[in-house]
Amino acid sequence: MKTAVSIPDDVFRDADETATRLGWSRSQLYTRAIRDFLEGQEDDPVTAALDALAEDAAVTPNTGRALIESGAWEW
Repeated sequence: MKTAVSIPDDVFRDADETATRLGWSRSQLYTRAIRDFLEGQEDDPVTAALDALAEDAAVTPNTGRALIESGAWEW
């Protein structure tokens, strides 16, 4: 599939130089980079377990703030 994306000039230059150095086309470099990124996004069992614990405990980004404000925990 052919697509168009916008990236910063410096990233494009670095990617182009890297592809040339490796003997790859830009398409090969971008495909490998995106594939590696997507593989890194797959669920890690440890992260999934911690997420489940946080969900069970109703932990939110504001939980710590709420504990401090309630006086239940000091910073």
